[in-house]
Amino acid sequence: MAPPKEHTATKTQPRSRPDVWDTAPCPVIVVDRAGTVVDLNPAAAALLDRAVPGGAVTATLPAWLARAHEETAVPAARRPGDSPAEAAAPRSSFRGRIGARSFEAHPVPHPDGDVVWWLADDTGRRSAEEELATERERTTFLAEASNTLLASLNTDRCMQVTAQLASRYLADAAVVVLPASGRKLPVAYAVEGGAAARATVTADPAQVPGLSEALQGFPPVPSRWIDPTSLPDWLVPEGFGGPVGSAAVTPLPGHGVPAGVLVLLRGAGSAEFNENEEVFARLFAARAGAALSAARLYAEQSDITRTLMRDLLPPSLYRVNGVEFAGGYQPAAARDRVGGDFYDVHPGSTSEDASLAVLGDVCGKGLDAAVLTGKIRNTLQALTPMEGDHERMLRLLNGALLNSHHTRFATLVLASVRREESRVRLRLTSAGHPAPLVIRNDGRVEEVDTRGTLVGALPHIEARTVETDLLPGETCLLYTDGVTEARGGPLGDELFGEERLMRAVSECAGMPGTAVVERVQMLASQWLHDGRHDDMALVAITAPPTTHLSAVDGHTRGRYTA
Repeated sequence: MAPPKEHTATKTQPRSRPDVWDTAPCPVIVVDRAGTVVDLNPAAAALLDRAVPGGAVTATLPAWLARAHEETAVPAARRPGDSPAEAAAPRSSFRGRIGARSFEAHPVPHPDGDVVWWLADDTGRRSAEEELATERERTTFLAEASNTLLASLNTDRCMQVTAQLASRYLADAAVVVLPASGRKLPVAYAVEGGAAARATVTADPAQVPGLSEALQGFPPVPSRWIDPTSLPDWLVPEGFGGPVGSAAVTPLPGHGVPAGVLVLLRGAGSAEFNENEEVFARLFAARAGAALSAARLYAEQSDITRTLMRDLLPPSLYRVNGVEFAGGYQPAAARDRVGGDFYDVHPGSTSEDASLAVLGDVCGKGLDAAVLTGKIRNTLQALTPMEGDHERMLRLLNGALLNSHHTRFATLVLASVRREESRVRLRLTSAGHPAPLVIRNDGRVEEVDTRGTLVGALPHIEARTVETDLLPGETCLLYTDGVTEARGGPLGDELFGEERLMRAVSECAGMPGTAVVERVQMLASQWLHDGRHDDMALVAITAPPTTHLSAVDGHTRGRYTA
């Protein structure tokens, strides 16, 4: 049944309201069930220009508040889609904006069907919540960026990841510029988080305001000082689409030296960079610069390491003045390419001169031992003209080691090798090193009786030189104690030993030196399984065989002749 007309008319007139409304610290609005503003206090009238008693909420109140009233005024049982629990517990507050401020509206229903709306200004709280959410998002991004950037020590990869992340979170496009190499600038481009492209451009950084200074590590130029229309074409990536609306240039700080520059670009339709965003870009740039700097330092160290390795690694051996040389080296740890064992062959100046073969073992292993091996090898190379006097060479080497800052010592064996017609004449001297083994054609293995004092430990040393000959096909094997002291076997704690080594090489009679070395390395590795071991080095000196075939039937062996 519809209410009487006079009753409806009286609803549009201001009602007498409690005096407390006038002094309430927040706006108060009374709306009836039909959606008509019944009353409002002075604070509400000042806030809502169009809200007057008798006006419809849809025409005088903000849209979000009008929808909130409709939801509140409709009886819970008539709200479609609500569960019984939702119907029994209607919403107690709504949030929205009025002008530049944010409000939380609290409805208080009255028995007569009116709803009193109390509007609480929560602009400060919402602003704090938004700032907190932004900071959480930025913190998450910086953590992700740090993990992604530090996942690679490749400079190109770091450049591309930096540009990609920056174009995804900070700008519409990003450009990473590294310090010039000559007249060329290494550059990486990315647009809207897409895959980054790598390029090298010939350009003058002074064309871009702040770019040249940023490459030298100076503070960034504010984006408002950069005219986007003056940017050169090489700085705008392909696929950017449209003119540049704003640009920001941020240095990438490195470890003591600038790592490069990050250039952020936004389109004409995007908001310009503000001061807060520029500060955040510098936080990201600090992480990117650290990653780029680490990658560059790693690349430089890798180049230095490769250069040093070329001198520290044992050389490839081959035939020298009619004598076959073969070598094998296995460091103690798979991660180390160099260690304390070494060998060299220094050819004689003419085919009639003797070549000098050296095999040694420095106390210890790893890079520290490898550094000393480099010094020993260089010293012995300088002493090569004295190869006819092994004792003098060892005394000079010993003095050089005693006068250095190294506290390590070394053992080694010297072999002067000369081809004399079909034979090979050897002069062998051991300095605290395992005696060389000679493998005869009939399978006998002879231990050369040379011995001496290790070098680098005592002021005076003694050494004994022994001469022997190799017939065609015979081999002299020099080895380090890493072979005989390889611990393994069935129980994993037994030494390979000299006897097992001699039995193994006795089976190599008549084999090329390369095959002898490979055979010993294979047996030692099988003995070790995956156990730990010392560095192992071998050098085989072989007199080349001369072979005449007595028959060519696929079965008869050729005879070795002198």
